[in-house]
Amino acid sequence: MKHVLKSLKWVIFWIVLAMLFCLGIWYFLGYQKALEFLGGYLIELSLSVDNLFVFITIFMSYGIREHAQHRVLGYGIAGAIILRFIFIFFGVKIVSLFEWVLYIFGAILIFNGIKMFKKEEEKDPHDSRIIRLVAKVLPMTKEFRGEKFMVKEGGKRLFTPLFAVLCLIEGSDILFAIDSVPAVFSVSTDLLIVYTSNIFAILGLRQLYFVLEHLHERFQYVKYGVAVILMFTGVKLAGLMFGLHISIPISIGVILTVLVVSIIASAIVSKKKENANPS
Repeated sequence: MKHVLKSLKWVIFWIVLAMLFCLGIWYFLGYQKALEFLGGYLIELSLSVDNLFVFITIFMSYGIREHAQHRVLGYGIAGAIILRFIFIFFGVKIVSLFEWVLYIFGAILIFNGIKMFKKEEEKDPHDSRIIRLVAKVLPMTKEFRGEKFMVKEGGKRLFTPLFAVLCLIEGSDILFAIDSVPAVFSVSTDLLIVYTSNIFAILGLRQLYFVLEHLHERFQYVKYGVAVILMFTGVKLAGLMFGLHISIPISIGVILTVLVVSIIASAIVSKKKENANPS
């Protein structure tokens, strides 16, 4: 529990830092840009929760120990910061040239939000195409070597399965970005705003992961809240085609309300289950 509280303190630290940055944007760029940053940050942070549940599944499946998880997440976040810039940079360029792409993004977000409500069979991370591809392309040891991504055996450098897990984490983040980045476009297409809101949300993910790892069973219904947020941002984007404009303050209010309601619902249901099945 002490470890969870320490991680929670760091999560709060990153949130406070993001809010200070938001105030800086307000001071230098104005109220509207600050609202755009706040909206983008809340969207990215809420959608990140679902991606962290995927990380939990991957680490549990491979039996990755906590210290190794720290290392994988550290490198994973560093990689995400670089990949997000590339993804967002080209995304903003495409949107600036072809505004109608926003309508397609909106339709994709609505579809993916609806899909999240359907109960899908859990996929075994061991069957991942990324893992199989890495194992085929790179010389790899059969077993993990602690926290190492690469070892030297018989004069040869070999990658370990932990490196393949890192590739899987990065791959899942790219898939996640396909939803999260277009969702942020619903509040802003400013490169600075979209990128910084993404990065500030990403910076606190490692600590948020260790909070959710211990409490994920209590937040099982947050996934449905994330689905609603995806559909809402999709409607916001697709609605532009019909002249429907949802202001950023309303968007922020909807996102916060959905998040709070889904967290409260999760807490109530998990409490009832505990009372019904006392250990």
